[in-house]
Amino acid sequence: MGMTLSVFPETLAVCRLPSDTEIPAWAIGENILALVWTEDELSIVCPQSKVPAEIQSERGWRALKVHGPLDFSLVGVMSQLAGVLANANVSIFAISTYETDYILVKEHQLETAKMALNQAGYSGLGV
Repeated sequence: MGMTLSVFPETLAVCRLPSDTEIPAWAIGENILALVWTEDELSIVCPQSKVPAEIQSERGWRALKVHGPLDFSLVGVMSQLAGVLANANVSIFAISTYETDYILVKEHQLETAKMALNQAGYSGLGV
């Protein structure tokens, strides 16, 4: 495979807010922030420690970062990662940026994910 991955240090939350919500101040100012707005919702991925208790969220995610930058012409990067993790019975939440990809896995499945990816030839996970 030849790709290097690393585990992002913070535990993350995936939050759902109404689509007419402005980006909340509590989400800004940490090492990671992902926003997706649609006419149906505003989704935010940010450190779990920043999310107020009353916000609808799925907590307990850890991010695996694919070291990039990844060229836009690369095909199947996310598919290969997702396939390895699906075979290990690890569910994912995927985020792509301009330069790279992040795979979020539940914290209780992190070690299983790292072992599966390590066995598939990915490096940098410290297994």
